[in-house]
Amino acid sequence: MVRRRLGTVLAVCMIGLSFGACTKNVATGKRILTLGLSRDQEIALGTQAAPEFTQEYGGAVNHAGLQQYVAGIGQKMAATTEGTNPTLPWEFTLLNTEAINAFALPGGKVFFTRGLAERLTSEAQMAGVLGHEIGHVTAQHGTQRIASSQVFAAGVGIAAVVVGASDNQTVKEIGGYGVPALAIGGSLVMLKFGRNEELEADRLGVRYMTNVGYNPRGQLEVMQVLQQLSQGNSTPAFLSTHPDPAARVQAIQQLLDTDYAFTQGSAQHQDFKDRYKTQFLDVIKNVPKPPKPAATGALDPANPSTWCLHCAAAAEEAVPVPPRKGVYAFFAPAAR
Repeated sequence: MVRRRLGTVLAVCMIGLSFGACTKNVATGKRILTLGLSRDQEIALGTQAAPEFTQEYGGAVNHAGLQQYVAGIGQKMAATTEGTNPTLPWEFTLLNTEAINAFALPGGKVFFTRGLAERLTSEAQMAGVLGHEIGHVTAQHGTQRIASSQVFAAGVGIAAVVVGASDNQTVKEIGGYGVPALAIGGSLVMLKFGRNEELEADRLGVRYMTNVGYNPRGQLEVMQVLQQLSQGNSTPAFLSTHPDPAARVQAIQQLLDTDYAFTQGSAQHQDFKDRYKTQFLDVIKNVPKPPKPAATGALDPANPSTWCLHCAAAAEEAVPVPPRKGVYAFFAPAAR
């Protein structure tokens, strides 16, 4: 099945080259399957979905200083990205939920939960998470998943769909844009990121945080923090939605030992632990904890599958998601 699906994608890519189905990604240098989805269309998808995700996951933390702090870190890195990516309408939002996760929408909308932020100990660690999510955007992983969904849909005779609408006219209207989900048997099926995409986002994240003077070891430390939290029966949602942590730790360590060895012990690449404590941790502890929002109303601290939305997860797995009208469900509540 895996080989057959990969063969289908490669065949479509080869056939569609003359029609713009495949393009070269400026961040990775690789040819990717896009099926002609434009940058403006990517931005439109993310822009449309962002407000509802913000609302359903507790809203944004109601503190301008904290939002500016997170956005400042993200915007610095986004400004160093490749090609025209710095001109994307980047937005970085700190969500008022205790769920432990971070995720990104196509077109530059990046979200970071306070639940994850409060468990970090340095600005470099926050930069590591944000850099990883920026990497998903610049590598156009979401766009590739949308394109793959279209290929798969064509293979099973299903056109593009939008949540809560499956009539032929709607399919015609949005078919040219592509959506990151399929409607099968009345349910949305979300296709998720796999190991290679996560490793690629890690590499790009290390690049971006190094560009602006952060110690890239911060990204490795985040994975170690989450692995410590996962001891026992609970696994932080960030690990369940960003798979293969052991391979990722090994790959990041290899980068630190080779291409980025110059950053270790360098005065130009810092962790900024004191600044993170005084400007973020000491401030957010005085911001009221959120009530359980609609999307995490069934939050069970002992059950990771209830913790938060799926940003990305195991490549071969699809998660059924209850349809919600008018939302492009690229990321959706866990439904295990």
